[in-house]
Amino acid sequence: MVDATTRLPLTLWEGRDAERLGRWLREHPGVEVACRDGSLTYRQGITTGAPDAVQVSDRFHLWQGLSRRVQDIASTHRGCLPAALPPVSEIDSAPTEETAEDAAADTRAGRHARRLFEAVHALTRTGRSHSSVARELGLDRRTVRKYARARTWQEVMRRPPRKPSTLDPYLDYLQQRWDEGQHSAKILHEELQAKGYLGHYQRVKMAVAPLRRGLPLDAPRERPPSPRETARWITTHCARRSLHINDRLPRLLDHCPELRTTHDLVRRFAGMLENRDATLLPGWLDDLAKSGLTPLASLAGALREDRHAVAQGIATPYNSGVNEGRITDVKLQKSLMAGRAGVPLLRQRVVLIAHFRRQYADRPTVSPR
Repeated sequence: MVDATTRLPLTLWEGRDAERLGRWLREHPGVEVACRDGSLTYRQGITTGAPDAVQVSDRFHLWQGLSRRVQDIASTHRGCLPAALPPVSEIDSAPTEETAEDAAADTRAGRHARRLFEAVHALTRTGRSHSSVARELGLDRRTVRKYARARTWQEVMRRPPRKPSTLDPYLDYLQQRWDEGQHSAKILHEELQAKGYLGHYQRVKMAVAPLRRGLPLDAPRERPPSPRETARWITTHCARRSLHINDRLPRLLDHCPELRTTHDLVRRFAGMLENRDATLLPGWLDDLAKSGLTPLASLAGALREDRHAVAQGIATPYNSGVNEGRITDVKLQKSLMAGRAGVPLLRQRVVLIAHFRRQYADRPTVSPR
């Protein structure tokens, strides 16, 4: 609990407890504005302890909640994410994609993913809920939801991206020397060392192995964005995105109407925050609910229940940013005491140290001559 005016901590307690918060507010009357996250517990505690106080839903937590829903949508439409990559010819891409899918299907993980996908879809097509399917198959409900939302079993397969190699800057040189007739990995390694390559000979030997079979070098290929990266692209203002992202995001949005809808709704909410204009909130919530996207529809329901605090969070300058520094203080004190400090001791140290710092900072500076 922090005083937003003086920016000093008032107290500290363990856990989230509406009754304790309400009791503390009744014992300390006069609170006019209470800024919080979207927690129902805090909402109830403030309502009972300071019913006349204006509740403000913190802007950062509002944006964070929306960003998580965007990531959920990107995960659901994982199959669309490769569309963000630059186009390649069908001749080059088709064999690669077919080979990758065949290789994944032959792995143990691929067979497991296909079996789960078929089992989950067979049950959900009958109209059963995710919870019911999870109980029957012995799976977590989130796993069932992930498989139910996927359109193919390949979408739920995690494909680790190719890690960058220290050999990547020298691949063009390797290809050139191979074309010139130098097929000795040992000599090629020595030539690369002269150019500054610090890697092992074995890596060079493995790199030229495809050339010996008449195949191209295993050049680094750009991987599709992950759902988290896609969410970050969508939630970042276009002026702050790199040229790389501004080139790929429109391609992805043109390919996936669901992500296009998500992007437009996110930018509209960003405009409300930037202009501090909450008059557009009701219409935006209606569009959120009608979007046909489950994560956004559920968010609309949650924000509607807390719409007065959400409107205050958009239109007023109050926020919970002052708390973040105090949370860092708590973590520092716990670390200094090797995690053995209880809440009473932490409360004393965090509150007292903050007040001592303020008193020391307010003391006049003397410069003797």
